[in-house]
Amino acid sequence: MSDNKEIRLTGSGGQGLILGGIILAEAALLDDLNAVQTQSYGPEARGGASKAEVIISNDDINYPKVRQCDLLLTLTNVACEKYISTLKEGGTLIIDSNVNLPDRKDIDIVQLPIMDTATKDIGTSLVANIVALGALNAKAKVVSKESLKKAILSRVPRGTEEINSKAYEKGIFLTEKEMAN
Repeated sequence: MSDNKEIRLTGSGGQGLILGGIILAEAALLDDLNAVQTQSYGPEARGGASKAEVIISNDDINYPKVRQCDLLLTLTNVACEKYISTLKEGGTLIIDSNVNLPDRKDIDIVQLPIMDTATKDIGTSLVANIVALGALNAKAKVVSKESLKKAILSRVPRGTEEINSKAYEKGIFLTEKEMAN
């Protein structure tokens, strides 16, 4: 891993991406890395724009905000349009299959059925954030698989560990399947 990985998770309020950012930062700490996590919401908690930012580093982190991200995950068209310009040249964009492909040739784009997988394979859209974390980490390998799973299980509501474990594994599978093609 390079010295700093700047990650932005975006979508709409209620999709659990703020929790996703917290989980990712916690996984980094479990891997003995430094991490900073920040978040912002639109005017409404549910349905408004939301963004979580995570910086993961082997070194000290001097500035807690993501300026140009290495990795952008977005689950909505609005979020993609708003934040695509903040993705570095050579960066990786992970988007839901319902999001329109942006017109950028200088980035790696991975389009996955994150929302559909949560809804159809797991049975609830509430775990889309966990599917997304599995997919993101399988692609970018920012933290260890074990630490991410441990962080997920420590943060999800009691009684939902099994469904969230399944969602995490489905996310990994989506990326591995895509990368094999």
